[in-house]
Amino acid sequence: PRFMCYLSIFTFFMLMLVTGDNFIQLFLGWEGVGLASYLLINFWFARLQANKAAIKAMLVNRVGDFGLALGIIGCFTLFQTVDFCTIFACASVLSEPNHYFIVCNMRFHAITAICILLFIGAIGKSAQIGLHTWLPDAMEGPTPVSALIHAATMVTAGVFMMARCSSLFEYSPEALIVITFVGAMTSFFAATTGILQNDLKRVVAYSTCSQLGYMIFACGISNYSVSVFHLMNHAFFKALLFLSAGSVIHAMSDEQDMRRMGGLVILLPFTYAMMLIGSLSLIGFPFLTGFYSKDAVLELAYAKYTISGNFAFWLGSVSVFFTSYYSFRLLFLTFLTPTNSFKQNILRCHDAPICMAIPLILLAFGSL
Repeated sequence: PRFMCYLSIFTFFMLMLVTGDNFIQLFLGWEGVGLASYLLINFWFARLQANKAAIKAMLVNRVGDFGLALGIIGCFTLFQTVDFCTIFACASVLSEPNHYFIVCNMRFHAITAICILLFIGAIGKSAQIGLHTWLPDAMEGPTPVSALIHAATMVTAGVFMMARCSSLFEYSPEALIVITFVGAMTSFFAATTGILQNDLKRVVAYSTCSQLGYMIFACGISNYSVSVFHLMNHAFFKALLFLSAGSVIHAMSDEQDMRRMGGLVILLPFTYAMMLIGSLSLIGFPFLTGFYSKDAVLELAYAKYTISGNFAFWLGSVSVFFTSYYSFRLLFLTFLTPTNSFKQNILRCHDAPICMAIPLILLAFGSL
């Protein structure tokens, strides 16, 4: 009951964030999903690790939310309104260089300052480099929570906010360059960290971080539609990966270390098939969804012919290589190597029951 209650709270706030037509509603939904995330990571409150992770997620998100709040205040000072339609209509007039904020006796171009502040909010919520540390730790919560919040919904709120405010970001090339660089660095950094992790869910968490980097730099080269397309596909295949991982962990009686698994392909053929579909879609195997969106992102980054576009393209291409490496490392260590786990775990091992299998089948259909 507590779990479903927290989940409903989360859904309510998320819908509020997405459907709000002004910055205040967006901010309320933003804070609400932060709160729901805190409650859900802390769901097993007897675990010290879960407590620590929840507090960490809350604090790191506070940093980003502070930036978002400052951006909204700046918007209100400049435009005298928080309504999206009005702000986007006035953005072209107020983007002239003679509109600026004076802070500490220094001049900042108003639209650029607002965009950078809003982007700090996106960094905090979407776990970009610098404020990324809460996302792997958030894996202490229950697995459906990791699938919903930390793969599909809450971490993409930052990307959603940038796509929603695209008319503002377009008037500030400097902010777009910053966004592109941060996104590309995140995608590279998280991919290189993911190849060294041993915890099953933590690998998937770092891959989420990497894919969010892709979405952010797709926003930075002003291809917002492609970014949201990648967001949608990523929601499908990453939720599939997380739920399959949860199925494995459940079958292995709550064992998360990949080094203590192996040989599960005989025992869990269905989960293996689902995990394979999710991983192939994640690494961009041709004719799966991940291929179309990721390829579009990299192609458009290359076609920009700017410093930031080329930077994003090269880092993104290298990250694709690392992504395929850790996905197959995960598959091999969990399913294909000679078994390395305890005897009672193997004896108690069972494939996903039908109530766990139905959502997996639906998500696999979504990521094909």
